[in-house]
Amino acid sequence: MKEIMTPEQLNEILPKICTRETSQDPEGWTPDNPLWGHCAVVSLIAQDLFGGILMRASTDNGTHYWNKLDDDTDLDFTRIQFGEKMPDLLNIVIRERSYVLSFPETVKRYWLLKSRLNENSPANSQAS
Repeated sequence: MKEIMTPEQLNEILPKICTRETSQDPEGWTPDNPLWGHCAVVSLIAQDLFGGILMRASTDNGTHYWNKLDDDTDLDFTRIQFGEKMPDLLNIVIRERSYVLSFPETVKRYWLLKSRLNENSPANSQAS
Protein backbone atom coordinates (compact mmCIF):
# COMPACT_ATOMS: atom_id res chain seq x y z
CA MET A 1 0.00 0.00 0.00
CA LYS A 2 1.44 3.35 -1.05
CA GLU A 3 1.29 5.86 1.78
CA ILE A 4 0.05 9.28 0.68
CA MET A 5 0.82 10.65 4.13
CA THR A 6 2.21 9.41 7.42
CA PRO A 7 0.16 8.90 10.57
CA GLU A 8 1.92 11.95 12.02
CA GLN A 9 0.83 14.09 9.08
CA LEU A 10 -2.76 12.86 9.38
CA ASN A 11 -2.70 13.61 13.09
CA GLU A 12 -1.56 17.16 12.33
CA ILE A 13 -4.18 17.80 9.61
CA LEU A 14 -7.24 16.35 11.36
CA PRO A 15 -7.86 19.20 13.87
CA LYS A 16 -7.80 21.65 10.96
CA ILE A 17 -10.42 19.84 8.85
CA CYS A 18 -12.77 18.35 11.48
CA THR A 19 -15.75 20.63 12.10
CA ARG A 20 -19.24 20.64 13.55
CA GLU A 21 -20.45 19.60 10.08
CA THR A 22 -18.35 16.42 10.09
CA SER A 23 -19.00 15.51 13.75
CA GLN A 24 -21.45 12.78 14.71
CA ASP A 25 -22.40 15.04 17.65
CA PRO A 26 -22.57 18.59 16.27
CA GLU A 27 -24.12 19.93 19.49
CA GLY A 28 -21.21 18.59 21.57
CA TRP A 29 -18.53 19.69 19.09
CA THR A 30 -16.44 22.79 19.89
CA PRO A 31 -13.47 24.48 18.21
CA ASP A 32 -11.48 23.63 21.37
CA ASN A 33 -12.21 19.91 20.84
CA PRO A 34 -12.31 19.56 17.04
CA LEU A 35 -12.05 15.75 16.99
CA TRP A 36 -15.18 15.31 19.11
CA GLY A 37 -17.59 12.90 17.41
CA HIS A 38 -15.23 11.98 14.57
CA CYS A 39 -13.98 8.51 15.51
CA ALA A 40 -15.96 6.50 12.92
CA VAL A 41 -15.21 8.72 9.92
CA VAL A 42 -11.57 9.25 10.90
CA SER A 43 -11.12 5.49 11.34
CA LEU A 44 -12.50 4.92 7.84
CA ILE A 45 -10.05 7.46 6.42
CA ALA A 46 -7.17 5.93 8.39
CA GLN A 47 -8.10 2.55 6.95
CA ASP A 48 -8.04 4.07 3.45
CA LEU A 49 -4.53 5.35 4.08
CA PHE A 50 -2.91 2.69 6.27
CA GLY A 51 -5.02 -0.46 5.93
CA GLY A 52 -5.83 -2.66 8.90
CA ILE A 53 -9.19 -3.26 10.55
CA LEU A 54 -11.80 -1.11 12.26
CA MET A 55 -12.23 -1.66 15.99
CA ARG A 56 -15.32 -0.57 17.93
CA ALA A 57 -16.04 -0.51 21.64
CA SER A 58 -18.94 0.56 23.80
CA THR A 59 -18.28 3.40 26.23
CA ASP A 60 -20.34 4.85 29.05
CA ASN A 61 -21.85 7.42 26.66
CA GLY A 62 -21.81 5.71 23.24
CA THR A 63 -19.19 4.00 21.13
CA HIS A 64 -15.61 4.61 20.03
CA TYR A 65 -13.78 3.53 16.87
CA TRP A 66 -10.07 3.17 16.15
CA ASN A 67 -7.80 1.16 13.85
CA LYS A 68 -5.63 -1.92 14.30
CA LEU A 69 -2.92 -2.37 11.70
CA ASP A 70 -1.76 -5.71 10.30
CA ASP A 71 1.25 -5.63 12.67
CA ASP A 72 -1.19 -5.36 15.64
CA THR A 73 -0.43 -1.65 16.22
CA ASP A 74 -3.40 0.40 17.41
CA LEU A 75 -3.95 3.78 15.75
CA ASP A 76 -6.43 6.04 17.53
CA PHE A 77 -6.45 9.46 15.91
CA THR A 78 -9.43 10.73 17.93
CA ARG A 79 -8.49 9.54 21.43
CA ILE A 80 -7.55 13.14 22.26
CA GLN A 81 -11.25 14.09 22.17
CA PHE A 82 -11.59 12.54 25.64
CA GLY A 83 -8.77 14.57 27.18
CA GLU A 84 -7.17 12.94 30.19
CA LYS A 85 -10.28 10.82 30.93
CA MET A 86 -10.34 8.05 28.32
CA PRO A 87 -13.56 6.11 28.95
CA ASP A 88 -13.56 2.40 29.63
CA LEU A 89 -13.73 0.49 26.34
CA LEU A 90 -16.17 -2.39 26.71
CA ASN A 91 -17.34 -5.09 24.31
CA ILE A 92 -14.52 -4.54 21.82
CA VAL A 93 -15.36 -5.94 18.38
CA ILE A 94 -14.11 -5.76 14.81
CA ARG A 95 -16.51 -3.84 12.58
CA GLU A 96 -16.66 -4.34 8.86
CA ARG A 97 -16.30 -1.22 6.73
CA SER A 98 -19.68 -1.98 5.14
CA TYR A 99 -21.33 -1.83 8.57
CA VAL A 100 -19.84 1.58 9.40
CA LEU A 101 -20.83 2.87 5.97
CA SER A 102 -24.39 1.51 6.26
CA PHE A 103 -25.45 4.72 8.01
CA PRO A 104 -26.27 7.50 5.49
CA GLU A 105 -25.15 10.33 7.80
CA THR A 106 -21.81 8.59 8.38
CA VAL A 107 -21.33 8.25 4.62
CA LYS A 108 -22.06 11.94 4.13
CA ARG A 109 -19.61 12.97 6.89
CA TYR A 110 -16.96 10.54 5.61
CA TRP A 111 -17.02 11.94 2.06
CA LEU A 112 -16.97 15.53 3.26
CA LEU A 113 -14.01 14.88 5.57
CA LYS A 114 -12.22 12.85 2.89
CA SER A 115 -12.56 15.69 0.37
CA ARG A 116 -11.16 18.14 2.93
CA LEU A 117 -8.26 15.80 3.58
CA ASN A 118 -7.53 15.51 -0.13
CA GLU A 119 -7.49 19.31 -0.43
CA ASN A 120 -5.07 19.57 2.51
CA SER A 121 -2.85 16.55 1.87
CA PRO A 122 0.94 16.98 1.81
CA ALA A 123 0.93 15.57 -1.75
CA ASN A 124 -1.22 18.50 -2.90
CA SER A 125 0.98 21.09 -1.21
CA GLN A 126 4.12 19.57 -2.80
CA ALA A 127 2.53 19.63 -6.25
CA SER A 128 1.90 23.38 -6.09
